[in-house]
Amino acid sequence: MSTSTVHPLLSLSPGLKAALQERVEHRLRDIVGANITTQYGTSAVSLSHFHQAIAGKDVKEDPSVVIDFRRVVPVTNYESYSPFVAKFFNHPRKQSDLENLLAPGFPSFIGISSSTTGNKSKLFAKYPRGCFNTPSSLARFLHSTDARKAAFIFCFTYRDLLEIMGKDGKVMKKIPVCIGTCGGVRDAENWSVETDSSRMGTIMPGHVSPWAAGFITHHRSFLLIHALFALSEPTLERFVMTFLTFFVDLIHHIHEDWDVLITSVRDGTIPQIEHIDHVRAYLQANFRASPQRAEELQNIGPPLTCPAWAQRVWPNLKTLVCICSGTFATVIPKARSVLGPNVLIQNVGYGCTECIMGRMLNADDTETFVFETGDVIEFLDASETLVHDKILQAWDLQPGKCYQPVATTQDGLWRYLIDDIIQVTGFDPRNGSPVFKFYGRKNLVIRFPYAAITEAHLVDVIRAINTEDIVKVQEFTAVVDRRELPQTVGFFLEIVGDIGPSANLARQNAFDALAATNDEHQCAFDTGRLRLPTIRIVKPGTFAEYRLWRSESMKAGIGQIKVPVVMSNQDQQEWIVKKVVMEL
Repeated sequence: MSTSTVHPLLSLSPGLKAALQERVEHRLRDIVGANITTQYGTSAVSLSHFHQAIAGKDVKEDPSVVIDFRRVVPVTNYESYSPFVAKFFNHPRKQSDLENLLAPGFPSFIGISSSTTGNKSKLFAKYPRGCFNTPSSLARFLHSTDARKAAFIFCFTYRDLLEIMGKDGKVMKKIPVCIGTCGGVRDAENWSVETDSSRMGTIMPGHVSPWAAGFITHHRSFLLIHALFALSEPTLERFVMTFLTFFVDLIHHIHEDWDVLITSVRDGTIPQIEHIDHVRAYLQANFRASPQRAEELQNIGPPLTCPAWAQRVWPNLKTLVCICSGTFATVIPKARSVLGPNVLIQNVGYGCTECIMGRMLNADDTETFVFETGDVIEFLDASETLVHDKILQAWDLQPGKCYQPVATTQDGLWRYLIDDIIQVTGFDPRNGSPVFKFYGRKNLVIRFPYAAITEAHLVDVIRAINTEDIVKVQEFTAVVDRRELPQTVGFFLEIVGDIGPSANLARQNAFDALAATNDEHQCAFDTGRLRLPTIRIVKPGTFAEYRLWRSESMKAGIGQIKVPVVMSNQDQQEWIVKKVVMEL
């Protein structure tokens, strides 16, 4: 397979445009044909005009159906679907009430969205997809069974198990309620909940940890057990996990519990840590004493004691696969210091609980994606008013402009507005698909009376102060700081090492970077409506502790909790204020 770098085009040739259009419209007709006869498709008020327009037409073959769709189907939001998803939680759960609800058949799982902002999680019915409808990059990522040894660090637990009663009164289907990665991996590997018990004592092909490790729900214990089995395997070639912050947390726990882990490797005994009693027997059955490996590790020493530590522990390590773009990119320097220069940090791709949308354009570029999906993605100009006749198609996009994705999915979403903003940078010369960068979350902004501050703006500020002579930022979050007037943007930073000799310039540099994003910030400062941003340093390990605190308090799945770019909830703000050790 060629590894040459792909360079985006700035415009589409007539041939590429025609091929892209044909591909998208064929996929749209297939999705419409499958979902228009579902319970949602036949009863949703939002689709009533569409039903009138396509009456008597062959929806899978008649090209005018695409025109009708774009003309009359409105943009939808979660409120359109939540009453239908709620039916899965009614009692009794009858087959007749739930079959063909949003898409044909029954969902494989109910996906739980990330609770980043502290709002209640959204739930999405996720239906089975054939391999031909799964983006190839995602399929490669999810399909874990290859010859290479991997630390495959995913949670396989579920929050609830919904039993669907058949016409004979017996359970005919079990549907787990779980985070998207759990459901996606289970789907890709055909790991049904009914057969979980048969795998509990097994190490799946290509894995280093037993299947049972995925059923530990406590964040620290989950990472420590995966760390133990990874440390025991000197031939490890890759790490695969949800977020890059997971890897940083993993290294943090290895460093903290180094002696305990080395003793376990030497003795072949699973350590006495909390929250693993329900799987301890399965873990122990797959763990063997290795005095020689323990001696090797002891001679190397714990993480953070030498550069490129991971390459010394795992000489064959080649890849870390995880979500590492956007705000997660702030921990790349920390991860790189542990991994060394030769391990590829590779992004999983781009998507959300609602749908998978893209893959990496080039393996070594963690920020640039190309659309590849089994669904249909349209686009709303981020500067335009939200009306359906303003929606653009993939071949209408302009490099340099920002757009909000609008998804019509095999899972039964119709022109659903995704809360992300992407910036198009060009088109893939191989098939014409738009190439883009993630710009930020639509709903994660700080709104002042004179201007809005986006996620991308906050990242720009962090980049401006993330220097050797000011501070080396590992992770951050932001708030509206109203401790004194005028209000301003307040940053909480977890840093690597000590502050630099020019740390006194941090607030001014942060303001300069903020002002560069919008002239209104300078005007507000000059007229007394804004002061310099504030910067508070929190103790090491704070953000790892935050993920643990949130996962336990919300009973959320491991891999679901992210540190929000903006902390808007009072309980979150009160929690992090207690971790402050210094203010610049």
